[in-house]
Amino acid sequence: MDIIVCIKQVPDTTDVRINPDTNTLVRDGVASIINPFDMYAIEEGLRLKERFGGKVTVITMGPPQSEAALREALSLGVDQAVLLSDRAFAGSDTLATSYALAAGIKKIGVYDVIICGKQAIDGDTAQVGPGISVWLDIPQVTFVKKIEETKQEKGKNIFRLERMVEEGYEVIEVPLPCLITVVKEINEPRMPSLKGMMRSKKAEIIKWTAENINADEKNIGLDGSPTQVVRIFTPSPRKGGQILHGEPDEVADKLAEFLKENIN
Repeated sequence: MDIIVCIKQVPDTTDVRINPDTNTLVRDGVASIINPFDMYAIEEGLRLKERFGGKVTVITMGPPQSEAALREALSLGVDQAVLLSDRAFAGSDTLATSYALAAGIKKIGVYDVIICGKQAIDGDTAQVGPGISVWLDIPQVTFVKKIEETKQEKGKNIFRLERMVEEGYEVIEVPLPCLITVVKEINEPRMPSLKGMMRSKKAEIIKWTAENINADEKNIGLDGSPTQVVRIFTPSPRKGGQILHGEPDEVADKLAEFLKENIN
């Protein structure tokens, strides 16, 4: 089974800073980590490889320092790592990012399943994974908590999955190739081995530019981004509230009176 895992390097949540002039995250001098939800994606990819054999490739788009995230993935047992890095990608929103990753995946070639974390902690949009599936024109299942089984039906390989919803889960069957996004309930990520860490230091990282993946310049960077951040600000502290005491009917009357006086 050929498995591709999409990951992202994000600022550690304990050290997030915003450049007020550019409205972008300050990355220089800031500790970075693999997006936590992507760690579950890596682990599930490795487990699929252990069950069915094959190869796990991780891919990310970002500045040159994103190589550190790829090497960490390699230390966990991933077979191959691809970095998409080019100034032409700067300013990409989720649509442009998903396009670039899809173009990179097309260049990789063969794949049975693409796995993403459900969302990135710096943007929280949960849009990139589904966006990749649209660009590649393959089925997707989001918020997967379990891969129950893989079976064949009418000559096609099919995943039987459990997908989290608010009040439980759905059981869905999807043909391969497909894309799934996973939640933290799906597994427990492993720690890197000493052998894995030594291997990752020497491993070659495949590096591709926009030209290497034949990216259309109209679909990447600012030109390919229909959404842009106009302003970022810190909300003002909330004013202290008040607690209404008394019997339910009495409290309801007090609340109604308060709303009449304070809401135009």
